[in-house]
Amino acid sequence: MSDPTVFHVDRLDLSFAQKPWAFADERRAEIEAHFAELRRRKPALWNGRILLLHRQIVRDGVFSGQFLETDYASFVSWRHWGHPRAGVRDCFGVAAILSADGAFMLGVMADHTSRGGEIYFPCGTPDRSDIVGDVVDFDASVARELAEETGLRLSDFTPEPGWTTVVAGPMIAHLKVLRSDEDAETLRRRIMAHIAAERQSELADIRIVRGRSDFDPAMLPFVTAFLEHRLALGAPDPAALAKPPASA
Repeated sequence: MSDPTVFHVDRLDLSFAQKPWAFADERRAEIEAHFAELRRRKPALWNGRILLLHRQIVRDGVFSGQFLETDYASFVSWRHWGHPRAGVRDCFGVAAILSADGAFMLGVMADHTSRGGEIYFPCGTPDRSDIVGDVVDFDASVARELAEETGLRLSDFTPEPGWTTVVAGPMIAHLKVLRSDEDAETLRRRIMAHIAAERQSELADIRIVRGRSDFDPAMLPFVTAFLEHRLALGAPDPAALAKPPASA
């Protein structure tokens, strides 16, 4: 897999345009067996409905894309089998929380989740609840994941303009940087209190990342690519960020 590409986009233009996903249809028996084994090991997993990107283009500062709907079992099987070519991308919105003292806040996924032990920002695969008309609303998706995982609200933050997009192989992360007026330790205490109050929280811990010395091998590639980009730029004006390629 090539190195991740990081660039700024001014706006997302995402829509729902259903089409068959041949991978899910052709490998249904394998998928069902694979997911049954996952459920045996992690009973909390739920085979809900999720959205995957099947068409995308970047032009004039706008990332445009179309999504199809499929079941989580098909998605997680595709991921576990190394993302074989299947005509889709795992595209999602991310809440990149930035504290007043310049640290990013990352979550450690709980063991009962499919990504137990991995470290990344609050985020999640979009689903049907993010569709408004035929628009896939990533602002709403980010707000939902932020609240579910951390107990915090978008109104607690000042969002940076636009999105930082990271293309890492089959994964496309659109990160919304959310600036807080609170320092990192205060934010961590607030989020940890939310985690402790949950019956079964998605997160097990919160990591504070101030620099490369805080990087961890359990961080997903899109996370380290984003953090490296921010560290290289210092505290950038979003308009000065790297320009995107003609398409992604």
